[in-house]
Amino acid sequence: MRILGIDPGLQLCGYAVIETGAEVELIEAGVFRTDSNKTMGKRLLQIATDMQSLLERFAPKVVAVEDLYSHYAHPKTAILMGHARGVILATACRFGIEVKSFAATKIKKSITGNGRATKQQMQRTIQTLLGLAELPEPADVADAISAAMCCGNAEKFITDN
Repeated sequence: MRILGIDPGLQLCGYAVIETGAEVELIEAGVFRTDSNKTMGKRLLQIATDMQSLLERFAPKVVAVEDLYSHYAHPKTAILMGHARGVILATACRFGIEVKSFAATKIKKSITGNGRATKQQMQRTIQTLLGLAELPEPADVADAISAAMCCGNAEKFITDN
């Protein structure tokens, strides 16, 4: 099964395409960025355009994204990320692709066994699991890979039972 993992953000969105089966294969991973000098509407349109491009190129069966989390000290950050996440979800739905959301703690526990793993622990674990020569950077890439792999693990669990 092909899964597109997304780490949503307004300035930087991590993405990763994996293929699951007997083993997990990383097809492609990277980031897309928006220009902070542009208006909010134009930045959101850029995210939608980049998402559309990924969906057309890779035709995933499912898109996996991290649930929105808001820390009481940074509500504005959560609101801005919510805008980007909403565009990502709407674009996937426009293409008829199923979207699955996962809590950050569930993603971390699925990959490292620790729901409170640090970003660096996540990067190292992804590097080890996929046999990558270098750490996936920036951390947004590792987060997107982790979301996709968590989704793959959940799907495998469902089909194995």
